[in-house]
Amino acid sequence: MIIRTAAQMRDLGARIARACRPGDVVVLTGELGAGKTTLVQGMGAALGIREPITSPTFVIARAHQGSGGHLLHVDAYRLGSAVELDDLDLDADVSSGITVVEWGEGHAERLAPDRLIVTIARVEDEARQVSLRAVGERWASADLAALETAA
Repeated sequence: MIIRTAAQMRDLGARIARACRPGDVVVLTGELGAGKTTLVQGMGAALGIREPITSPTFVIARAHQGSGGHLLHVDAYRLGSAVELDDLDLDADVSSGITVVEWGEGHAERLAPDRLIVTIARVEDEARQVSLRAVGERWASADLAALETAA
């Protein structure tokens, strides 16, 4: 799907959050400035999170609690390996809410066998091409086409 504005990216994030349940892992891939954190902001809004959601690049992980659930926002950009992600001991947070891992491919696979992979690529100045890919049994039955066509 093509996303042309930040508002559309946040709307997609909200739709993804509404499709998630506690224990779900969402992995975001895309270059710097692609819109990964903007998508997470939409997820946070859908979960009723009031505080600002910013990239956790330097703190690695931020936990947010909203009226609609718990969101763990992880940035694996500075991690050298999946073992370093294991060292963060995120297991309790992963099971209690939605975990979103920016730059997560090659790192987040150990968090859960089932995950939704969101790939964001620039196609024009402001436009982004976004694709969703289900991994595992949990997401196999999800209606990803419905998430995509609502954009």
